[in-house]
Amino acid sequence: MSTQPIIITGPFRQLLSMDNLPLKGSLKDSQLEILEEAGIVYQNGKILEIGLFKDLCTKFSSANTEVQLMDSDLIVLPGFIDPHTHLCWAGSRENDYALRLEGKSYSDIAKSGGGIWDTVTKTRNATDAELKRLLDLRASRQLANGITTCEVKSGYALSLEGEIRLLEIIRTINEEHLVDLIPTCLAAHIKPKDFEGGSSAYLEFLTKNFLPEIKRKSLSNRIDIFVDEGAFGIQEAEKYLAEAKIYGFDLVIHGEQFTSGGVDLAVRMGAKSVDHLEVIDAKAIAQLAASGVVAVALPGASIGLGCQFAPARKLLDAGCCLAIGSDWNPGSAPMGDLLIQTAILGTFEKLTNAEQLSAITFRAAHALNLNDRAILKRGYIADFIGFPGRNYKEILYQQGMLKPTRIWKRGVQKKL
Repeated sequence: MSTQPIIITGPFRQLLSMDNLPLKGSLKDSQLEILEEAGIVYQNGKILEIGLFKDLCTKFSSANTEVQLMDSDLIVLPGFIDPHTHLCWAGSRENDYALRLEGKSYSDIAKSGGGIWDTVTKTRNATDAELKRLLDLRASRQLANGITTCEVKSGYALSLEGEIRLLEIIRTINEEHLVDLIPTCLAAHIKPKDFEGGSSAYLEFLTKNFLPEIKRKSLSNRIDIFVDEGAFGIQEAEKYLAEAKIYGFDLVIHGEQFTSGGVDLAVRMGAKSVDHLEVIDAKAIAQLAASGVVAVALPGASIGLGCQFAPARKLLDAGCCLAIGSDWNPGSAPMGDLLIQTAILGTFEKLTNAEQLSAITFRAAHALNLNDRAILKRGYIADFIGFPGRNYKEILYQQGMLKPTRIWKRGVQKKL
């Protein structure tokens, strides 16, 4: 029998449970379950019940119960989920950004020595201590912005030893930090310049040498690949993903950022998600809507590159499951603020509050194959965040500038 006390926290001015909402399709704000003067009861990091605070205090009154009283108005909702980041890197790419402002394209910059390879070089040269420090700092910033679960990709080492090093660093920081870091292997980011052979040969090398090692060391359950011009083609990517699927990895695809084909591949391979989608067309939207693949929009990349957003309104109206990730990386999406990016995308794509909040809570969790968080209900992890205010609409109305002042991670409260 657990000796940890039952904790009742509240009262909250408003509580958004994000419960009883569909995984796919458009949403109206009227569908949100909103409780006023509410509380949350939890024990051992799991939610026992939500409801009216005064009723919970009566129901759970016992010697083993602690009450945490809130002394100000708070709007509470599940901790945010960022389903797509590249947080483990060293160096900076401010020169790339300046060149883009002068009119240079992403591919032109990469061909001239910038781009992903520039970060690979700097990350390879960084010490373990430096990479851990940087990842810890970025994870802490995510937490301060209300993100309690964050996906983190490798992909900035592009060698057998280097990619394993990055995944081990991600695992180390995950063990030390409050934020849950979900590792994804992106060794198939681009073909490294120092690999002798073509892109297909590189993927074959990964299949034979890397995938079994990742599985043996339990460093990741997810395999990602960048399918686009300057990265990997459809046929070679399909062969690689088929091998990864045999090993039991969940599949993720960077697709439809600059060229088409990634959605069709994701659907055929049964991927968990296809991420980017800036150039997706009507046929691919219909194909995605008919599948179980999550559409992950990355507005940070559109802002960073100055290109169109993923057509989130069309995706939702067609019946897709839409999640939103920050894509925080040193090249195309250096801002790294999920809530600001979500609010901007919501403004331009005319997304309701319910659609935006779903995209960074339970729908984002679904993209990561997580079914134990991002909804406030019995049995779920006690990850929740509190924003100052009296109306949940203030959060997106302030376009990401309103930040949480209290965060609970597995029931552990952190004041900000």
